[in-house]
Amino acid sequence: MYIGIDLGGTNIAVGLVSEDGKIIRQASTPTLNEREAIEIVKDMAMLIEKLAKEEGIAVSDIKGVGIGSPGSIDFDNGIVVYTNNLKMDMFPIADELNKLTGLRVAVDNDANCAAMGEYVEYEDKVKDFIFVTLGTGVGGGVILDKKMLHGFNGAGGEVGHIVIEMNGEQCTCGRKGCWEAYASVTALIRDTKRAMEKNPTSLMHEFAKKEGAVTGRTSFDAAKAGDKAAQEVVNQYAIYVAEGITNLVNIFQPEMICIGGGISREGEYLVGPVREYVNKNDYNKHMKKTEIVSAKLFNDAGIIGAAMVAR
Repeated sequence: MYIGIDLGGTNIAVGLVSEDGKIIRQASTPTLNEREAIEIVKDMAMLIEKLAKEEGIAVSDIKGVGIGSPGSIDFDNGIVVYTNNLKMDMFPIADELNKLTGLRVAVDNDANCAAMGEYVEYEDKVKDFIFVTLGTGVGGGVILDKKMLHGFNGAGGEVGHIVIEMNGEQCTCGRKGCWEAYASVTALIRDTKRAMEKNPTSLMHEFAKKEGAVTGRTSFDAAKAGDKAAQEVVNQYAIYVAEGITNLVNIFQPEMICIGGGISREGEYLVGPVREYVNKNDYNKHMKKTEIVSAKLFNDAGIIGAAMVAR
């Protein structure tokens, strides 16, 4: 068995995971991200001990630990180089957790770990796999020949920062027109608000009122209820998502691309139009097409993927 740790700005989620990627037990605790990094690592060690005790095994029986952390990661040396929501600049997180537990520890970017988690179901059938997560930003992981692409400096796979509109919407990375600035849920909420301002009688206002805020679901819920303004937002959003995925297909020609993040719960309502657009517009006109699917693991992907990094 392995330990997978999904380290977020809000919670530390830890799971005891089998060799074939099944969560046996899990537990979590608030990150309290204003704390010093070593205090967060101590909580990781506490949760590992708790899970081992509940399972009736010794901590030493665990074969390894994987940590999925936000930010830039030195994968080879187990160091969090930089993350903007935790006090972990150049922090040797693998060594520090090893000192507390005696276990070998691997660390990777959280989006890479989520990619590994979703890949578990397909690893016996697919060699080239890309995971795209649509959330506050657009992240992802690129797996080629069953190996995670890290780049020479560990910063590879930042798929959200390919440009789909030169001099377009401002991105948080400093550039304009990045895919993230159009296909993230943050961008979807922005575009939903713009449409609501132009359409004061749209059902989007009612759905936003019910939820207490405009969310990624607002336009989708209203579109399903027949609202034309919402349908325009959703249709345009699907095109934005598909533009970036078309670029990924053209570059890598992977066997499969998996769309994750909370918005992927829309399933075929989002993925269907995306697939149709990509298949019409990608460079490959005569050979087998990339399969495009929605994620299945959601919040468990990070835990399972981190454990698989350890494996």
